[in-house]
Amino acid sequence: MYRYDEFDRIFVAERVEQFRHQVERRLAGELTEEEFRPLRLMNGLYLQLHAYMLRVAVPYGTLSSRQMRALAHIARVYDKGYGHFTTRQNLQYNWPALGDVPNILGELASVEMHCLQTSGNCIRNVTSDQFAGVAADEIEDPRVYCEIIRQWSTLHPEFSFLPRKFKIAVTGAPNDRAAIKLHDIGIILSRLPNGETGFDVYVGGGQGRTPMIAHLIRAGVPKRELLAYLEAILRTYNELGRRDNLFKARIKILVHQLGIDKFRELVDIEYAGLDKTALVEVAEDEIARIKAYFAPPPYKTLPAQSESFARDLESDAVFAAWVRTNVRDHKVPGYAIVNISLKPTGGIPGDASAEQMDVVADLGERYSFDEIRVTHEQNLVLPSVERTDLKAVWDVLVRHDLATPNLGLVSDIIACPGLDYCNLANARSIPLAQDISRRFADMERAHNIGELKIKISGCINACGHHHVGHIGILGVDKKGTEFYQVTLGGSADEDAAVGDIIGPAFTEERIVDAVETIVDIYLALRAAPEETFLETYRRVGVDPFKEKLYAAH
Repeated sequence: MYRYDEFDRIFVAERVEQFRHQVERRLAGELTEEEFRPLRLMNGLYLQLHAYMLRVAVPYGTLSSRQMRALAHIARVYDKGYGHFTTRQNLQYNWPALGDVPNILGELASVEMHCLQTSGNCIRNVTSDQFAGVAADEIEDPRVYCEIIRQWSTLHPEFSFLPRKFKIAVTGAPNDRAAIKLHDIGIILSRLPNGETGFDVYVGGGQGRTPMIAHLIRAGVPKRELLAYLEAILRTYNELGRRDNLFKARIKILVHQLGIDKFRELVDIEYAGLDKTALVEVAEDEIARIKAYFAPPPYKTLPAQSESFARDLESDAVFAAWVRTNVRDHKVPGYAIVNISLKPTGGIPGDASAEQMDVVADLGERYSFDEIRVTHEQNLVLPSVERTDLKAVWDVLVRHDLATPNLGLVSDIIACPGLDYCNLANARSIPLAQDISRRFADMERAHNIGELKIKISGCINACGHHHVGHIGILGVDKKGTEFYQVTLGGSADEDAAVGDIIGPAFTEERIVDAVETIVDIYLALRAAPEETFLETYRRVGVDPFKEKLYAAH
């Protein structure tokens, strides 16, 4: 993975000390909260309902064991003993004291981490496929280009104060595990006619108040032109994006109002007019330099099949169930990708205790070449584990409540912090996720239901990605009472779609029953046991669900 160079170290250390002085001035009363606000946001510090919240960048979701241990240490010393992994592959601390934040930033800097551009109207943390570099279906490791974009965009003088926050995702596989079509810019690596790798660039996706699926703006962008083309898109947005209306400031609104063809025309004009003498080209030697940081680890030559692994599966049905749901194929024979669920029955989606973070760090160091991934679905990944070691890894995960075999199933729920923490929320998300998880705790039942992605947001900002849930739930406030609006048929993969609102919202007391009714309707309608919820919904439409659901409630 990427290692800081001398510039990175000096730059991040200087920013820590700058913020230390800003915090001292705020605590001394020399800065008002209004004056302090833009300074803290530049360093990833929010003021939530009950306390400050610090958002730590995890670029493209990749961590070393050393970094994970540092996150655990910070949670233990400066917070309440846990951290919350988010849908942007970041980590949030919900209870840091303001006076401790500079020390936290210093601890992060010591392990090559920071909180820069995790907030504000700038280019946020660049996200990617959690299986990058190990997936059998990818064309090339996308993290190389995520890192190039990260270096280019960090404190970019022209793009640090955009009309609104800006999110970029990159994937190297046709099977989209990074939700690229729900981003301001989404990038898919592709094969050019000459056999080289290029990029298909999408623009104008996003969720929030006005959910939209991104449009293809240009296919086959050559590597050397990537940053220049992104610069042309961002310049066009920076010039024409709304700054007078917070709700109409995202690039998706600009693309929608102009139309993708007109927006493409304006970007092409901007691109043609770039100063070619100062053009930001991605040189081959720079790609090679960054690519060296992501070189494959020293894999062993192993047989594709293992007799000992087969015996483990045969002798322990619980272990076999976990393998079936949480383990994925690796591109190297004899290895596997291990998904660690942060969604135990009745747990808070995305939360991990300091002890659990230490356990995952130890497992990464011992079994997965010192590497850990964070997923946008709020889980963790050990990307390269020998199949013969899977039982040993599972045994450790079981002891620390990290072995729930529910990846992609009904209880693997995405949920934002909601009204328990966030001052923007209208309703609670966490208790609802916990109640649904308990309702579907029976793993045999969950496997019978099959793949089903439930996503919950506590407000229209959609941090829980409810718009693209197979079942999406949005908390709304009606005269001081929490209600929950339901959408069906959303998807965040390569066939991305925004879900359909099915009808009036449900009360807090009725929403879990409504979810169960929806599941029961699906089970009655599916054409075969292997037909997924999304496949059934796309076949039959919303009407059978709406009719039976509201008849039942």
